[in-house]
Amino acid sequence: MSNNIIFSGVQPTGEIHIGNYFGAISQFVSNQEKYKSIFSIVDLHAITVWQDPSELSKSIKKVLAIFIASGIDPDKNIIFNQSRVAEHTQLSWILSCTARMGWLNRMTQFKDKAGKNKENASIGLYSYPVLMAADILLYSATHVPVGDDQKQHLELARDIAHKFNTDYKKEIFALPVPLMNQSSARIMSLRDGTKKMSKSDISEYSRILMTDSNDQITTKIKKAKTDSMNMPMDLNEAEKRPEINNLLNIYCACTNRKKDEIISNFSGKEISFFKKSLTEVLVTAVEPISTKTKELLNDEKYLDEILITGAENARNIAQEKIQEIYKIVGMI
Repeated sequence: MSNNIIFSGVQPTGEIHIGNYFGAISQFVSNQEKYKSIFSIVDLHAITVWQDPSELSKSIKKVLAIFIASGIDPDKNIIFNQSRVAEHTQLSWILSCTARMGWLNRMTQFKDKAGKNKENASIGLYSYPVLMAADILLYSATHVPVGDDQKQHLELARDIAHKFNTDYKKEIFALPVPLMNQSSARIMSLRDGTKKMSKSDISEYSRILMTDSNDQITTKIKKAKTDSMNMPMDLNEAEKRPEINNLLNIYCACTNRKKDEIISNFSGKEISFFKKSLTEVLVTAVEPISTKTKELLNDEKYLDEILITGAENARNIAQEKIQEIYKIVGMI
């Protein structure tokens, strides 16, 4: 294992779906063998929009259960929920005094999430990229797994770290680099192959959840939007048909097979035939995690112990870092 440190954060909002799993969590599992890994359930980020308190607390434990069911080892890694470690918000304030308004104004995710109603959006939603930077820099993370939609936020973290280092003439923060998932194409909505699979989509048939039953998976794949043609004959044709291309990408993610090989196996066949096979490989991938997740959720004491221990371990690192930063800034 290298001395590099990975920080990974997942919001406990909505349900974890296969896009989250193949795009991030499965990568977390493989990374834990190569890097020192810190996994945070970022509940402070979640409340940038209003959350039902009872549902939020349940979601924190559900994300934790899915982490463990997926293969993240709580004995080898630090796993905690962000709000248990106050140093995240302490560093966020200091970095807010380093970050520039112009940098935050360029953040496209705020514009996307706030929409036309940005005057009524919370300050937290506007400034949460600074908290994200604090999450990363607090643990001297060298690498951060990110998707395309988070690359801009990591660049902001690097800009803040560089300015802080320059302002105080000390290399206090490492500049984290992105760790891109090259093995899995982005999983799109089952209702619209041009849109990312999302927790917030109004249709439950747009996504496969990691806690879905076999019957639910079967129904959702049957209802998944496709066109009226048979399966594509080659890769070029597949890429011109977004819904079919998305289903092929899901098949690839479940089986670790190449897309052109799968296309060759199903070329010219009826889509219903392909969907049946896709359902089988999806059930094989999801069912063990779903079953284990439900078992873990019935053992709240065990989950609480992991969060408490993880927060203690995270706090030990965070306290030392924040004391160093306070001294540099001039606080006593």
